[in-house]
Amino acid sequence: MAEPRIVIVGGVAGGASAATRARRMNERAKITVFEKGAHVSFANCGLPYHIGGQIKERNRLLLASPEYFKRAFNVDVRTGHEVLRIDRAAQRVEVLNLATGERFWEPYDTLILSPGAAPIVPPWEGVNSPNVFTLRDVADMDRIKAFVETHRPARAAIIGAGFIGLEMVEALVERGITVTVIEQQPQVLPPLDPEMAREIEAVLKAHGVALHLGAAVENLVAAEDRVTAVRLATGEELPADLVLISIGVRPVVKLASDAGLALGPTGGIAVNARLETSDPAILAVGDAAETVYGITGGPVRIPLAGPANRNGRLAGERAALGAAPDAAPVMGTAIVGLFGRTAAMTGLSAKAARRLNVPHAVSYAIRPHHAGYYPGAEPMILKLVYDPGDGRVLGAQAVGGAGVDKRIDVVATALHFRGTIDDLAGLDLAYAPQFGSAKDPLHIAAFVAQNQRAGRVCQVAPGEPIPEGQLVDVRNPDEFAGGTLPGAINIPLPKLRAHLDKLDRTRPVVVFCQVGQRGYNAARILMQSGFGEVYNLAGGYQMWR
Repeated sequence: MAEPRIVIVGGVAGGASAATRARRMNERAKITVFEKGAHVSFANCGLPYHIGGQIKERNRLLLASPEYFKRAFNVDVRTGHEVLRIDRAAQRVEVLNLATGERFWEPYDTLILSPGAAPIVPPWEGVNSPNVFTLRDVADMDRIKAFVETHRPARAAIIGAGFIGLEMVEALVERGITVTVIEQQPQVLPPLDPEMAREIEAVLKAHGVALHLGAAVENLVAAEDRVTAVRLATGEELPADLVLISIGVRPVVKLASDAGLALGPTGGIAVNARLETSDPAILAVGDAAETVYGITGGPVRIPLAGPANRNGRLAGERAALGAAPDAAPVMGTAIVGLFGRTAAMTGLSAKAARRLNVPHAVSYAIRPHHAGYYPGAEPMILKLVYDPGDGRVLGAQAVGGAGVDKRIDVVATALHFRGTIDDLAGLDLAYAPQFGSAKDPLHIAAFVAQNQRAGRVCQVAPGEPIPEGQLVDVRNPDEFAGGTLPGAINIPLPKLRAHLDKLDRTRPVVVFCQVGQRGYNAARILMQSGFGEVYNLAGGYQMWR
């Protein structure tokens, strides 16, 4: 068997997976990993949970040391080594030992780039102050945890309400710190559709978190050696003893760019399905590299551990054997837990579909995660995005408690196989009262989509304008008395057939209930009783209130 020289730049998910897979595929390969940082393999997704105290032992986050790589895999891992330059003609890299200052050249037959991404830090005043942080690696985690335990900050400002930002909200609240969140977009979790994000915003507010949404940061306010407040573009200053900047990451591509490797439209390193860059001897994986988006077929850069691990494994196999399966398209599946609630998504959101001009429709299922009569059922809102033409599933989002991950993973699987709403409607899912319902929330969302596509109901999605006409709340009188939409009249569903004369058949009728099911039943009654233009408010009062 050949003895290829494999050099890997960067560890963590992509690089470490590439190294171990390469060794399993080729025992004779010479494998060297250069990692600029102090840790080659760590659980970066677990960092907020050590700060918050859920993960007590720091060492549980350190997955493998250089000594372990050598002992278990005969892989030469050198931390504290920065790769400065790629000499593509000679197939070698220049490396700097950060501890000694020594520079040397290392030859390769295949080079795998996994340099990751770096936090975006605007040039605000005081960003280098000891109480201003980003969270990307173990060193960042250690600094934040040490500051919290030593200085006991009373107030924290988190700039950015993405997945990591919200995980840190919970971590700091768990430490007794009052937290303010500042997000430039008009919602938390910007990848989600607005009405789904509102559910998480309510959870944050219930735990005392102050939200400043649609708020741009103008600068930080520094006094002496630390930042004391965050100044918004409006001039308002929000006091803070600790500031976390979590507004996104940029791919680390200078090494690749300086070597003349092509970058893609997302700014990441361009690769083909074999993970080859514009130089076939150089592969790229992880947060710095582009991948194929399974929904559109175009390039995308999704800085998540799952794609980095999977593609790292394939790159290691290709480097060791000269061949490997092509990389699978990614769907952007992501999940976050927050104060006992969960938000997750896969594929396209409705707003992303609009931005990309992708034809789409949506359906909702608002149901308990298992049979309602069995104790412990937790509410869930599931939103399905699909192509109204051929019924292909395009994406899904869910917010709730238990069971959110299960439903999103099922949809992610359907996306991988280009499944349709009919496929979802017919899935044979496991059912027992403590695990699900005979009609799972996924089935309900698919049934609703089928009904819409067949013209059996016309839904108005949250955020869309309500057609002018007669607005009818078909809930019970006590529900109506507890709050309804402006201008609505109350005709409870059981009485609707007997009171059709109260409605004008020549004018549009818009019906709604609490979550959408009774509204659908009402719409079917009206449509079959001579009413020509009937709409149901998708998601009911819960989503429209």
